[in-house]
Amino acid sequence: MPKVGVIGAGKWGEALAFAMSEKNEVIITSRTPRDWKNFRSLEEVLACEYLIITVPAQQVSQWLKEHFVFKGQKILVAAKGIEASSGKFLNEIYAQYVPSENLAFLSGPSFASEVLQQLPTALVINSHSTKTADALAGLFPKFIRTYVSDDVIGAEITGAYKNVIAIAAGICEGLGLGKNAAASLISRGLVEMQRFGKVYGASDETFLGLSGAGDLFLTASSSMSRNYRVGLGLACGKPKETVCNEIGEVSEGIGTAYALHEIATQKSIYLPIAHEVYAILEGKSPQQSLKDLLER
Repeated sequence: MPKVGVIGAGKWGEALAFAMSEKNEVIITSRTPRDWKNFRSLEEVLACEYLIITVPAQQVSQWLKEHFVFKGQKILVAAKGIEASSGKFLNEIYAQYVPSENLAFLSGPSFASEVLQQLPTALVINSHSTKTADALAGLFPKFIRTYVSDDVIGAEITGAYKNVIAIAAGICEGLGLGKNAAASLISRGLVEMQRFGKVYGASDETFLGLSGAGDLFLTASSSMSRNYRVGLGLACGKPKETVCNEIGEVSEGIGTAYALHEIATQKSIYLPIAHEVYAILEGKSPQQSLKDLLER
């Protein structure tokens, strides 16, 4: 059996370790020790042929610098986001440590709780190497349908951007604006993320598929999404620090909103929804943001 190491024992890391155990020998590690029979040291996990890394986008640069050792592993990056401090995409960060032919990025609609229930899921493995993508796809269990794509930047953008739109959708729900408004917001959010993606040469097909519309519709329509819950808290007038403490999990949409604001300013990209999410995180009234969006 192939040996798969999972780095990061949060809910998503736990769910992926569980899913992969159907067809593989799986061990897992994290900075916080867990009383699990398959929990191992980082050194042992790094020795695996295949790695799944769920370290959050805002922490991964430091983690790679301090802990990672490349030993020829095939690596599936299972986090989503843009580094706020640099504006770098995850593929740019990982490229400093791993050859592109050994890297792949996971995308598509996937709540950890449903993966743990073995409910049907469809995901995309995005890599510049078809060989690596196919090898990683073969590790997944029967209840997860995998597709393969070479549009790495498209998958990165959709995976990161949808979290920002999910915050906006949570705000919309928290303000009681109704389903018409929610549908309008999500569909315009898809247009906005596609506009952003064109700047980087992303494929239109990616935005209309599982990585784009699929993940966006899931994340921006359910309180199972931590980013959606961030929006619900912001709609009540709570500062982002309070909201994050209440959720108790990393919400990648917050850091990504700051990264998008900086990139949009530098490149003069029109991103009205992302801009208002950033402004609300900085203390702007959600009601005023709504007014400004409607009066554009």
